[in-house]
Amino acid sequence: MATTTVTPHPAGTRGWIGDWHPDDPEFWDRTGRRVARRNLVFSIFAEHLGFTLWTVWSIVSVQLGAYKFSTDQLFWIVALPNLVGSALRIPYTFGPARFGGRNFTVVSALLLLVPAALLAVAVSDPATPYWMFLVIAATAGLGGGNFASSMANITYFYPQSKQGSALGLNAAGGNIGVSSVQLVMPLVIGAFGLAAAGLFWVPFILASALGAWFFMDNLSSARAEPREMARAAGKAQTWVMSVLYIGTFGSFIGYSTAFPLLIKSQFPEHAGLVTLAFLGPLVGSLIRPVGGWLSDRLGGATVTLWNFAAMAGSVLLVYLGLAQHSFVLFFAAYMLLIGTAGVGNGSTYRMIPAIFRAKAVAGLEAGTDAHDAAVRIGRRDAAAAIGFISAIGAFGGFFINRGFGTSIGATGGAGAAIAAFAIFYAICFVLTWFCYLRKAGMGAVPSLAAARV
Repeated sequence: MATTTVTPHPAGTRGWIGDWHPDDPEFWDRTGRRVARRNLVFSIFAEHLGFTLWTVWSIVSVQLGAYKFSTDQLFWIVALPNLVGSALRIPYTFGPARFGGRNFTVVSALLLLVPAALLAVAVSDPATPYWMFLVIAATAGLGGGNFASSMANITYFYPQSKQGSALGLNAAGGNIGVSSVQLVMPLVIGAFGLAAAGLFWVPFILASALGAWFFMDNLSSARAEPREMARAAGKAQTWVMSVLYIGTFGSFIGYSTAFPLLIKSQFPEHAGLVTLAFLGPLVGSLIRPVGGWLSDRLGGATVTLWNFAAMAGSVLLVYLGLAQHSFVLFFAAYMLLIGTAGVGNGSTYRMIPAIFRAKAVAGLEAGTDAHDAAVRIGRRDAAAAIGFISAIGAFGGFFINRGFGTSIGATGGAGAAIAAFAIFYAICFVLTWFCYLRKAGMGAVPSLAAARV
């Protein structure tokens, strides 16, 4: 009978669980569920703070008028955390398995003190040079890596049959951090000054680290091999889904962080309504599970295909709102755009395991040992690919902010960037159909088109 015991790690470190069998129903009902839920709660708390620090400059940037930075310069400040955070997602994926989930959560939470404290330092001195703002904003990327380590860690705690809901809650708890920082920060800054945008989070960061230390666990059974991710990076499917994920999650994080600065720069007469920007990432976060739900019923590729069409239409409506200088149309269209990006987050994330499973079992008869072995291989490949895809996809947040900044700097408006985004969504539409919905899917594997990926 499987039992759970907290035993010393071979290195002698306290707090390691030596026996962990979440796929054993008896073990799960007796002990596993309680332990997993406790770790999930504190993982969500830490990841939520990671997202808030990752995106805090999206709202701070609109308060930097005294520094006389151009709109293009401000978009650089907003974009750099996305660039650094995306790159950190790859090494952060291996942190929980290498150092322990609890240990890595404590360290990654405490690292958030760096961008929080440096933000306060930067805005407290009117002589702070622009290059220093760029360096300090880049440190906020530390929060972007937390998503990868948190998702990897929670995967180890839950049985295969329950990972979808657990990871969905974990992801949503993090994504909502973009909304909460844009809701809370204007109030905090108005009451206590701009430096409080960083200092406000310090007690929460410390509470998160202490909570992780006392209430989370390390699993000796957790394994993550860099060579598996490297092998996944060599598969065409991984790169196709990375492009699609740039179009969905990259769009969500990019449009969410660009929203406040876009309102202020394009509708200065409505600058006071920047406080409503939090509604965009809130909608995008809450609607993400709808993408997964629709995909379970209609197929992830089908939902993703038509969602890209909806995103292209939405971004053109945003352009129309800007061209007519109609704030109401712009705001409504932008909300629709972030909402469709949220749906796409759910549908593309659901596609990844289905694609790798379909590729692995192609041509094999269900119920055979060979088929079962192929399913396990497909699951392993999908897990490795998800870490890579989530990292590449997050770079979309950088591209979108730089697209807006470059367009406004060169032409005075965001029209050129919006045209480029619409073309990209059209490419994603064609790519989704070509690879996963035509009769012979990618690599001439018919099962991809029939597997409701």
